Amino acid sequence: MTSLANAIPLTSRAELDARLPLLITGITGVAGYNAFHYLQKRYPAKVIGVRPRRAWRLRGEGIVALDIEDVAALGALFQTHRFRSVLNCIGNCALKSCELDPAMARQLNVDSAAAIADNARVHGSRLVHLSSDLVFSGKGAGNYREDDPLDPVTVYGASMAQGEAVIREVDPTAALLRISLPMGPSFNRHAGAIDWIESRFRHGRPATLYFDEVRSCTYTDELNRVFAHFLAGSEAGLFHLGGPRAITLYQIAQIVNRVGGYDPALLKGCPRAEAGPIPPRAGNVSMCSDKLSAALGRNPFRAWPGDESLLPADRQWHVNRPVHEKGSHERIVDQLYHHRRTGLCQGTCEAGMAAAD
Repeated sequence: MTSLANAIPLTSRAELDARLPLLITGITGVAGYNAFHYLQKRYPAKVIGVRPRRAWRLRGEGIVALDIEDVAALGALFQTHRFRSVLNCIGNCALKSCELDPAMARQLNVDSAAAIADNARVHGSRLVHLSSDLVFSGKGAGNYREDDPLDPVTVYGASMAQGEAVIREVDPTAALLRISLPMGPSFNRHAGAIDWIESRFRHGRPATLYFDEVRSCTYTDELNRVFAHFLAGSEAGLFHLGGPRAITLYQIAQIVNRVGGYDPALLKGCPRAEAGPIPPRAGNVSMCSDKLSAALGRNPFRAWPGDESLLPADRQWHVNRPVHEKGSHERIVDQLYHHRRTGLCQGTCEAGMAAAD
């Protein structure tokens, strides 16, 4: 199967017309934030995004302040707009917070799913629900398939698994999409994998990442097209949306450090066994997306990072950079949020990387 790369969207604008208006919940998260702006641009005035009241900085056309635990307000929003489809991106993925407050994790990751599914069922809305690769422990070799048994090691992962069960029970026609780390911008520049790591480096603070926690990242640009496909379609059940490259958290931080031009000394690494007990860390939770590729007739994801020259060769790759190599936030935008250019390195940089290898 071929990769989409820079191909046309999976879903034409006309195909989603019958599923409008659209509600997108959880737009303070990276997946929801990017999906909201992508779909709102395609369907002006037809897309509503929900964010918590406390996130007052996230404002704009189509954005509604609503705390998802306010069931009455959620019901009123559905009644007012009569949504034909819902992309549910809500999920508190702050691992430590969930460990320390399981009731909060249940409210945001389980009870919210039930409330959204109930409203979607009442109004006949097409429901697409996002879950997480952290429903798995990662104790094995990764490459998880949809029918592999769930064994989360965190309260967050357990609550996301419970949320999946709620969706299946309330709406068997819903699509459940497990994602890994969505690689794109966050609304506040310190949420999500890239922005959290860069925010540490940007402020001269160290960041410690793990050598043996493995994920299957995807560009949000490509996730957005897949979300639109499922919103317009009728596929039901569980699909893995993992990118084709398994990559460690430490490697991700190496890439952010070097592409951003930050001090290599700020990056620290260690195995999960040396991390504190809270939160527990998963291992290799990379996902196999063959079922998704078969449903679409092609693989919709490029490997992250898209440029092979940005894949660390060893644990000192971010240190052994050419003297004249220039990194910046703009390069992060161009190459780690998106895949628009062919490489960080030009000329002497290429020679320097060859020497480092």
